[in-house]
Amino acid sequence: MLISAIVLAQIIIVHNDLPFARASETVEIPAARLNGDPSRIHVFESGKEILSQALSDRLIFQTDMPANGQRSFELRLGEPHKYKKEDFRVYGRFVRERFDDFAWENDRIAHRMYGAALETWEKEPLTSSAVDVWLKRTRRLVINDWYMVDDYHHDHGEGGDFYSAGKSLGCGGVGLWRDGHLVVSKNFRNSRVLAAGPIRLIFELEYPGFETKRVTLDAGQNFNRFESRFSDATGSYATGFKKFANTELRVERAAGWMRAWGPVVGASGHYTCTLVFDPAAVEDVTEADGNHVVIARQPALYYVGTAWDQAGDFATVADWDRYVEQWTQRIKSPLRVEIVTP
Repeated sequence: MLISAIVLAQIIIVHNDLPFARASETVEIPAARLNGDPSRIHVFESGKEILSQALSDRLIFQTDMPANGQRSFELRLGEPHKYKKEDFRVYGRFVRERFDDFAWENDRIAHRMYGAALETWEKEPLTSSAVDVWLKRTRRLVINDWYMVDDYHHDHGEGGDFYSAGKSLGCGGVGLWRDGHLVVSKNFRNSRVLAAGPIRLIFELEYPGFETKRVTLDAGQNFNRFESRFSDATGSYATGFKKFANTELRVERAAGWMRAWGPVVGASGHYTCTLVFDPAAVEDVTEADGNHVVIARQPALYYVGTAWDQAGDFATVADWDRYVEQWTQRIKSPLRVEIVTP
């Protein structure tokens, strides 16, 4: 990125208060604390620029934080950000050519949800609030290429869609809990991307008369942040994932997570679907309509994580569980940002 008229604006010190290293951690600085327009602020460490992204209310960038450690950065004013294709590590879009899917990904995971056209598809109509999973073993962004070839149910070296969501919740779908039953919406009708990367993707899906769903996904992470605002804001909601045969279930209700680990059908290895939630809001953990579900009080806010042991990041279920345990701590202990004005 070329910058002209660079002016030192601020120095910041980022602190990690946890006793383990945090890779690909997102640093967030509210716009109110910045000396300048976030879109014109560039981040440097030891004289080298780091990729950053301006959102409507903050500036973000990523770094690897040492355990109980800190790192220092310079914020400099320059020209507005201009990104190259290779800068992007997140991506999401409405896919009209595939029955109105909305698909999204980062350099580790990929998902999709189903839109209106799929409800009336002559070959296989499907009404489902499921979150589908695409298993990746590449850091490359693949959505456009996989849809173009339209053969993503087979692994050609990068992964594929081996997760059969059907009419279930898939991996992280959500509904209302009414009189002991799960009530779900039809497919989404409208979508909008609020932040398109290169570090953070934020989008919303509209389910008229039922729900507005907001999903946030950062680069380098295996968890999405899900928020749902229901038209009926009273009572409880339920989120969960589909029950599969030969799959190990682990529920850590007090710690705030639930995960499945099982064999991939149609490919090698094992995968996980994991939910992280606020344990203080949980009312029950049970089963409903072929799903393992967590029932909790609104507002609906939780995290959905996936991984495939063929991707090279987590060789065993113990590796993944360790990541989940640390993720719950990362949520509770965000990085502290100390700003030093020159």
